[in-house]
Amino acid sequence: MTDRPTMTTTAGAPIPDNQNSLTAGPRGGIMLQDYQLIEKLAHQNRERIPERAVHAKGWGAYGTLKITGDISKYTKAKCLQPGAETPMLARFSTVAGELGAADHERDVRGFSLKFYTTEGNWDLVGNNTPVFFVRDPVKFPDFIHTQKRHPRTNLRSATAMWDFWSLSPESLHQVTILMSDRGLPVDPMHMNGYGSHTYSFWNDAGERYWVKFHFKTLQGHKHYTNEEAEALIGKTREGYQEALFGGIERGEFPRWKMQVQIMTEEQAENTSYNPFDLTKVWPHAEFPPIDVGIMELNRNADNYFAEIEQAAFSPSNIVPGISHSPDKMLQARVFSYADAHRYRLGTHYENIPVNQPRCPVHHYHRDGQMNTYGGLRTGNPDAYYEPNSVNGPFEDASAKEPPLKISGDMARYNHREGNDDYSQPRALFNLFDEGQKGRLFSNIGAAMGGVPGHIVERQLAHFKLVHPDYEAGVRAALERLHGYKADTISAQPTAAE
Repeated sequence: MTDRPTMTTTAGAPIPDNQNSLTAGPRGGIMLQDYQLIEKLAHQNRERIPERAVHAKGWGAYGTLKITGDISKYTKAKCLQPGAETPMLARFSTVAGELGAADHERDVRGFSLKFYTTEGNWDLVGNNTPVFFVRDPVKFPDFIHTQKRHPRTNLRSATAMWDFWSLSPESLHQVTILMSDRGLPVDPMHMNGYGSHTYSFWNDAGERYWVKFHFKTLQGHKHYTNEEAEALIGKTREGYQEALFGGIERGEFPRWKMQVQIMTEEQAENTSYNPFDLTKVWPHAEFPPIDVGIMELNRNADNYFAEIEQAAFSPSNIVPGISHSPDKMLQARVFSYADAHRYRLGTHYENIPVNQPRCPVHHYHRDGQMNTYGGLRTGNPDAYYEPNSVNGPFEDASAKEPPLKISGDMARYNHREGNDDYSQPRALFNLFDEGQKGRLFSNIGAAMGGVPGHIVERQLAHFKLVHPDYEAGVRAALERLHGYKADTISAQPTAAE
């Protein structure tokens, strides 16, 4: 007889029979007192939790960040000092698809990193693109609605997507990236990652710098065409999971070079563009990337649900030496991400092992869902408020950030007024060779199938303001793929009608 553990209930009682329900005779009904059956059914009913509203389908692994460069003059963060090595978790994802969606769909990819530092968890929650579709968070829920299912048809709507984009010229930069070769990476290992937002560093002298984070793949870039992805989806809907998990199991550990762009507060006052605008990049010629270190993924999770599905990333998780910026999208995410996790996982979601910091934690939060730690996180049962006279945890002034030097009158500023939303997409378009431009035109033409003519014309007008060849190429693709002819409705490239 093998030495195997005894199966038990969740309360620890041994289970004598896991094959048959308790019934009143061979043909009798189920007995209500079969607590073992009831426990199994009740747990099965509760095995699923709400999926993420966005970034629902994801793939992840553990690894390390090793610092090989020296940026100590910009930041006091211990995890970014020369020679530091920090354990971490990465999760990649698609944005629009549900939990059961196919991996190889044309979509932006999430690129989220959790660093378990000695000063607390630092989360860098970004994408595989350096920009995004909107710059003001009040438009984010509207944008996401266009990526989800139509409330009547329960189908994805190309009309909704292009209607929103054609009324939002700030989306041009991200739309061009999405519809280019970069919009369909073959797997997580062959794409870059970006913090996307502008963050800030601060050093021991109390000096603040603005920073952009880049993670450049050392595996090289590889992408699929629409046709290649469609053929692959017919064979597997889990291509990313298979590639990432399988590669790490075989000892093929993917690596990325971490870089930062640095901008002083004084330089930020003099840029021709808003350096805190999520639809803009900082030109590398003006702010050259600085090598920082190497990120490597080298261990798969033992339980996908516990460690990847329950992984909770939020830009609210920062450490001394790293902070936020006036980026409006970032500031909104500081609230919304942590709030989403409290809804999905419970009030004390950071008590779930994958989210737990690897350093001592002391706070005065009490009760609520997922409070599984004994007593309080203060180390003293009498210290359940602050200030107190019982030696409970108290603030540390050394963690105080330097003040921001940016100020202004509080108002609802028109984020589209005075913004140039065409120059940076034009610079990107001019980098493409003829083959890349041709695929861009075809991808957009395919994605516009069935969209009403007045919306098509409005979007084409935006493409023309980027470059006449951009508009002409997409128009030709629409005619070739769908027999499209110019709509009789005149359209102007306005932000609202």
